[in-house]
Amino acid sequence: MKTLHASAIPAPESRFAGWILLLAALTALGPLSIDMYLPGLPAIASSLHTDDGTVQLTLASYFIGLALGQILYGPLSDHFGRKPPLLIGLGVFLLASIGCALATSIEALIALRFVQALGGCAGMVISRAVVRDRCEPRMAAQVFSSLVLVMGIAPILAPLLGSWVVSVLSWRAIFALLALAALISLIAMHYLLPESRPAKVGEPFHIGDTLRAYRALLADRHFMGYAMTGGLATAGLFAYITGSPIVMMQVYGLTPTQYSLTFGSIAACYIVASQFNARALKTYSIDQLLQRSTTMLALTTSILLIASLLGQPPFWLVVGCIYLYLIALGFAASNAAAGALAHHGQQAGLASALMGTMQFSIATVAGVLMGVWHDGSSLPLAATLAFCGIGSCLCYRYVTIPLDARKA
Repeated sequence: MKTLHASAIPAPESRFAGWILLLAALTALGPLSIDMYLPGLPAIASSLHTDDGTVQLTLASYFIGLALGQILYGPLSDHFGRKPPLLIGLGVFLLASIGCALATSIEALIALRFVQALGGCAGMVISRAVVRDRCEPRMAAQVFSSLVLVMGIAPILAPLLGSWVVSVLSWRAIFALLALAALISLIAMHYLLPESRPAKVGEPFHIGDTLRAYRALLADRHFMGYAMTGGLATAGLFAYITGSPIVMMQVYGLTPTQYSLTFGSIAACYIVASQFNARALKTYSIDQLLQRSTTMLALTTSILLIASLLGQPPFWLVVGCIYLYLIALGFAASNAAAGALAHHGQQAGLASALMGTMQFSIATVAGVLMGVWHDGSSLPLAATLAFCGIGSCLCYRYVTIPLDARKA
């Protein structure tokens, strides 16, 4: 069967075409399963007769599943087409969500959360690959920015929805809603998502070929530069999500309502910045925007780190630096993803999988560091953000080979 290239597929007629909205929903499904159930952790501990520390393992197992599962779907989607692995992943997510809703022990819930993540990460990997199939690099960056607009609503609304569900129904209803979301996504796929890469008919699937392809990607400085640039920048977001409740509520004394409003406004900055990125790409190149945004990541986190080393900085400085970090991330994340996938159209799934695994691995380490290193000040958050922001800038400047340079 003849491979369908991006040039053979019409460009999106709208920034918010049906398939783009569906990809955004599929990409958000995995992270949504984190944000939505967090308000239910105390209720889970009480219901399953365990302690808060053990319940936290359900979050750890989910992150591990997200990091490992992406490795599987990338090469499978390159070989068998985008839709079959996506259907399998959504099916696994659906069944695991039902299992979580029915779990009677914390051990079962920890295991089922791992399986749920293995299914949920399919949408994250394959959605990026579909965008690469259908779009050239600059348009891909614009589409990724559009995905952020839809995805960004999840961290704002999901905790509020989760809190309401727990208070009105129970924590089990959260997983029932996630199962329903997976079912709706499965139905929507049939109508809105045509296959963008047909299966390789007659070619056997070999694990050895996949391992060699991953090794080649790891040795590809172009890919690794962009992937590490985006991975470190995104890890800062997860460090902020993990550390901000402690810093803002325990260190600076915000009430839960004040924290929710602050969290939502910061998330809104990320969404708005991503939309400005889509417009800026009509004038500037991916690399021009990456150079500016990664510099901003490094400068803002350096200011926050220095201020935290000198003493407890004022609240406005901490929040101001985080605002600027999320604004810069709105430009950096989409452009880094588009740059990493630009020269890997024939193995977009595999490249997307490795990029996602790297991002979540770094994010998991950053999140664990934030959880372990807590000294009653803003320093742990500032240091972790500085590592991510400065590291992203250094990777872009000294590791990445810009797209324009490769063309030349």
